[in-house]
Amino acid sequence: MNHVTDLYPAELASSYRMGFTVGEHSAGHMRRILRMFLTRWELDRLSDAAGLALTELVANVVRHVPDRRCSVLILREPHGLRVEVADAVPGSLVAKAADPLEEGGRGLVLVEAVTDRWGVAETGGGKTVWFECDA
Repeated sequence: MNHVTDLYPAELASSYRMGFTVGEHSAGHMRRILRMFLTRWELDRLSDAAGLALTELVANVVRHVPDRRCSVLILREPHGLRVEVADAVPGSLVAKAADPLEEGGRGLVLVEAVTDRWGVAETGGGKTVWFECDA
């Protein structure tokens, strides 16, 4: 992991943004950071679902983004939590349905199953994949 791009003082934190070059073990580090914020925001009950969804989005970066660079935003919202993972690969590569006979490709199916909402937003030359979990 590289550097923190945006960190607010703990007493004011309602969001956290970080930039990474991710690898095989990065999801574990990101889940710990996510859990820390969920605990601070008294949203511990979202840890399992949000942690699994974040893991799947980070795994997609590891598998499909050539330079493995991404930014992650963890945002406290009035209804709960929003997490965004942005990278420089166009979003059209994400929206492929999982083939039941393939070993992989089920990550977004899991994200849909454990979150309340998710989607993909095109950005200038890349995409942001996001999910929300209601408190």
